[in-house]
Amino acid sequence: MKPSVVSQRLSTLIGARLPVLLVGAPGVGKSDLVAQACEASGADLIVSHPVVSDPTDYKGLPGIVDGKAEFLPFGDLRALVQADRPTVCLLDDLGQAPAVVQAAAMQLLLARRVNGHRVADCVTFVAASNRRQDRAGVTGILEPVKSRFAAILEVSADLDDWTRWALAHGVAPEVVSFIRFRPAMLHDFRPTADLVNSPCPRTWASAGRLVSLGITDLETLSGAIGEGAATELVAFLSIWRRLPSIDGILLNPDTAPVPSADDAGTLYAVTGALAHKASLQTAGRVIRYAGRLPAEFSVLCVRDAHRRCPDIAQTPEFIRWAADHSDVLL
Repeated sequence: MKPSVVSQRLSTLIGARLPVLLVGAPGVGKSDLVAQACEASGADLIVSHPVVSDPTDYKGLPGIVDGKAEFLPFGDLRALVQADRPTVCLLDDLGQAPAVVQAAAMQLLLARRVNGHRVADCVTFVAASNRRQDRAGVTGILEPVKSRFAAILEVSADLDDWTRWALAHGVAPEVVSFIRFRPAMLHDFRPTADLVNSPCPRTWASAGRLVSLGITDLETLSGAIGEGAATELVAFLSIWRRLPSIDGILLNPDTAPVPSADDAGTLYAVTGALAHKASLQTAGRVIRYAGRLPAEFSVLCVRDAHRRCPDIAQTPEFIRWAADHSDVLL
């Protein structure tokens, strides 16, 4: 299930106070999706890490109250009991947690009560886990725990969803354009015991931060996304550096040279760079130049420009372009 669909399901399930489990490979954005859903709904987020927790974290510590032995909630558990506004408790990396910790958390998921203490009605539980095949230390989730969730949703990487996220979060346009050029590279996760990274949405975001800092050497980028992906990215960056001046294109959108239709790498680089420059002030010139590109790249350029700056939809150039491409969903 692609992230945008998972996000919709999360919003619905959180609103209904139903627990949900997200599973997927490392780096596909499970935790980020929960954080974004909380931000969108105005809910508080409590992140708990069962893999480094003790059963007492979910049961409370034994103590004496008025001469009687009781389990006293502390830390996150106390916050869940005392919550007075919409709150999401994310049990992150649940599949890596020991069975005794999972069993302790099970009481919270179903009964919403532990040792005489009731979890506030405004609290919703969400859990996230990698899969066993990801070699991330997941031993599995107890069957009674799994059945406590209203749904188990598997999150997969999606090109359009990641591009939309990357444009909104300032990922280097060079990296976004490269992923457009080589979409199979977005998620090429390969579990290994070696101390190397693999291409996935999380590591591409790291690569984007490195490129934004001017760090483009093969060795460092290999440390972010693996040697194979880094080699291709460095080659693409050399194309990026040879691009015609983007400012020159914006100055003369009707006469600036257009890359050959056979030069896909340069076309992806130009469209990405132009989309990154999109604003209310530049929208008209961006769209005029995009209209001279091959149809596929014209759509790509305007779509990404619109995602970066939705207000350009009010410009006359965009309205004319949209009328000419009415079959394209922006």
